[in-house]
Amino acid sequence: MTSLLKAWLAHPLTRGFDINDPQTTDLRRRLISEKRFLHLIYDEWYQSVAEELPAGPGPVLEIGSGAGFMSDYVPGLVTSEMFPCRKIRVALNAMQMPFANDALRAIVMTDVLHHIPNVRHFFAEAIRCIRPGGSIVMIEPWVTPWSLQIYTRLHHEPFEPDASHWHFPSNGPLSDANGALPWILFERDQAKFRCEFPSLEIKSIKPMMPFRYLLSGGVSQRSLMPGWSFRTWCFLEKLLQPWMNSWAMFARIVLVKTQNPGGDETLTTRND
Repeated sequence: MTSLLKAWLAHPLTRGFDINDPQTTDLRRRLISEKRFLHLIYDEWYQSVAEELPAGPGPVLEIGSGAGFMSDYVPGLVTSEMFPCRKIRVALNAMQMPFANDALRAIVMTDVLHHIPNVRHFFAEAIRCIRPGGSIVMIEPWVTPWSLQIYTRLHHEPFEPDASHWHFPSNGPLSDANGALPWILFERDQAKFRCEFPSLEIKSIKPMMPFRYLLSGGVSQRSLMPGWSFRTWCFLEKLLQPWMNSWAMFARIVLVKTQNPGGDETLTTRND
């Protein structure tokens, strides 16, 4: 039954495409543009990320820009992807970035961290490249009782909150993942993360969006709701705000590179 539902939900334009093919990224750009409900979600995400960026000098790097349009919200954004594709300024590996020490004001990403096969290498590089006071701002999948049912039953990516390791084998830039990795890092193993990366303060975690991305169909499935219903669903999700720890499918996570690595930790702000 689940396989039949997945087949019915699949968007006709994405059937048979290799997820690691750069042409798939171009196709997803078209889907985000044409699916009004989905486009509004990305508008909200990008605005949310932009609001968390620190002031001051230095460029902002987006990792895994892919089919998105965050440059509409962050002037001068350095867009990047693992492979050359349209509208991307830099092709790079997030675990080995071509930037000088303290060169970046911030790193931003949406739905990317859980695709990085060795996040320890990424965070070491991020700490090197971001200036003190700079930030890493991301939108990522999140683990709740509700999201666990959806991600394990209807989503094509692995979702393993019980994984014992922070890394996984990489056979393709987009096909390999653990969707539960952000929750593992910043919730389940938060004390371990703080110990390994004391210069990265977990400033805030905001669980959010229990229904809208699912209803939009994302970048690979049919949209289940018309664009005109978007504001209604926003209102319904706001009513669930006190219970986001049970219902959220995503979280906005903000990390800040501290001025004095190894100094006193500040408490994480959770925007439940």
